[in-house]
This record gives sequence, structure tokens and C-alpha cells, in this order.
Amino acid sequence: MAGGASALAIMALGVLLLAAPSECARAFFVFGDSLVDNGNNNYLMTTARADSPPYGIDYPTHQATGRFSNGLNIPDIISEQIGAEPTLPYLSPELHGAKLLVGANFASAGVGILNDTGIQFVRTVNIVRVSRQLHYFGEYQGKLRALVGASQATQIVNRALVLITLGGNDFVNNYYLIPFSLRSRQFSLPDYVRYLIFEYKKILMRLYDMGARRVLVTGTGPLGCAPAELALRSRDGECDRDLMRAAELFNPQLSQALEELNARYGDGTFIAANSFRVHFDFISDPAAYGFRTAKEACCGQGPHNGVGLCTAVSRLCANRDQYVFWDSYHPTERANRIIVSQFMTGSLDYVSPLNLSTALHIDASLMD
Repeated sequence: MAGGASALAIMALGVLLLAAPSECARAFFVFGDSLVDNGNNNYLMTTARADSPPYGIDYPTHQATGRFSNGLNIPDIISEQIGAEPTLPYLSPELHGAKLLVGANFASAGVGILNDTGIQFVRTVNIVRVSRQLHYFGEYQGKLRALVGASQATQIVNRALVLITLGGNDFVNNYYLIPFSLRSRQFSLPDYVRYLIFEYKKILMRLYDMGARRVLVTGTGPLGCAPAELALRSRDGECDRDLMRAAELFNPQLSQALEELNARYGDGTFIAANSFRVHFDFISDPAAYGFRTAKEACCGQGPHNGVGLCTAVSRLCANRDQYVFWDSYHPTERANRIIVSQFMTGSLDYVSPLNLSTALHIDASLMD
């Protein structure tokens, strides 16, 4: 019996030692779509995946990992900023033991706020819709309780940083996916946006109920400016008006919804990241940020390199750092770094009611 107790004590000590690779030792949880997916879709039968070259060409291993990027994506760079290792995909078999203390990435390419968004990516196994991502978050917490006990698990979740990125696919892969889509026949655009916000608020309230207390919520970027939409919908190389209007309706209403939630749960519980403003800065003036173009994807085919995913037979640019877009929809690592820098230290024009650096400083002082 004494030997068993000693063994348990040694195991617990080992977990604690592994749990503190840096001072920050705060978990990081990620929910959403392909902008933040670290590879969950690798484990699913779906066409929405980025697990083959040249995806990952500039990743530290130079291997495709399932990230829709030439290198690091937004969650990776946020992990860097908080001094943590990258979160593993929840579906990864490596996510167990002390790795659970780092957090988990539940995001899945193709998903939206609505369950019918991304239906074209489904084959025999579903993409991880948001309701399933939240279910997995509950599963994760059960594993965490088994590892460190209920009280410590609750503390880890409450102190965690959470990132959620949703909404873009509800327009490009639902409302505007095809002419006269089911949703466009069901709703006018303003009514559809109100419906999305209503459903998104329910998701965010569920996150709070599950223990999230510091949640960075990104709005949609300038959807009509993505190379895919320029290829599909633009005749003059200008951003598509319909999708730009959708983003311009959605983002202010999302910010208003977050203000309402903060009034209920506490100021700064939900942080609104103005992705539209950040993206549009270097889309409207790429040279000011050292980019050569914001209209052409680095990797792809067709007009603007914007048709389909990046593949081994795609046209590939020589210098990824000169491009805002890596593929038809997703930023390059360099663009992602600019985006995260604004989330971290930007003014209220970019992130409100406070930037991430301020939030993390406040949180650190409360933990002391």
C-alpha cells in the first residue's frame, strides 16, 4: 500500500514538473474553423484538409500538419506570445497525460456557426461542428479531472485563454455558396446576420457555462477580398460587394453582442478582435506592410491563384513573405503574425474592451 502511494506521489510530481515549461503555465483552448484548425480534420474523412504538401512548407518541420498555412497559424503564434507550446488537435492520439495541461485545439476546417454550414465537405465522417467541439471540450475536462483532480481542473479551465473564430463559412460556404441557396431563400441578408448573431451568442454562453472566463472572439475578415472570391465573383479585381456587405453587417453586431455578454458576465470576459480592420489594413495597402500583393494567393490555380486548395501541382510563389494570402482563403504565416500582433498590443480600433497583452497582464496579477 505504501509503495502504491509513493508511486502515485512520484507520478503527481512528474505531472507538475512537466506542467511548468514556462512561467505562464496557462492553458489555451481553440474553437472554430480552418483559420485556427491545427489538424483535427486530418483524422476525418473530409475534403477540407491541409495534410499534404506544399501546406507546411515553412513550418518548423517543413511538413504538412493540417494547418491551412505555409507555416504557423494564428493559434500557434498566440501560443508563442504567451510562452507556451502549440496546442495539439483534440483528435490527436498524442493529446494525453501532461499534454492536456497545455490545452487543446477543437477547431475543424469547414464549420460555421450553423450546423448546415460546410455540408459540401462531409463524406462518411462529419467535420467537427461547433456543437461537437463543445462536446469534446466537456470530454477534455473529464480527462483533465482524472489527471489533476476536480478543483485543479476547474482552476485550469477558468484561468485559460480561449480563442474562437467563426462566421466566415456561414457566408462563403452557406449563404453565398450557390445562387439562390436555401439560406438565401429563407432569409434576407440582414435577417440572416441577426440569426447568426443569435446562434453565436448561444455558443458563447455555453462556453462561459463550461468555465471559459477569458475569450478572444474574432470577427470575419473582408470576405469579398479573398482570392477565391476574386476568382469566382469579381470581374475587375475589386472585392466582392455582397460579401463585403455581409462582413460589414456581421462584425458590428457581433461586437454589440459581446458587449451585452460582458455586461452580464463581467467586462473583458469576451474580447472582440476586429479581424476586418486588421486584414483590410494590409489588403488596402499591402506595400505599407512589406507585401507585394493582396490579390493573388501564393499557392493555387486559376484567376488570382484562387481556385481550389493548394496542392502539389499548384502554382507556388517563391517568396511567401511577399503575399498576404497563402491559398484561396487563408493568410500566410507573415500575415498571421501581423494579425496576432494587433490582437496582442493593438488599440481599441483593433481589439476591445482591452488588448490581449493587457488582459494577460491583469490575469497574471490576479494569479499571484
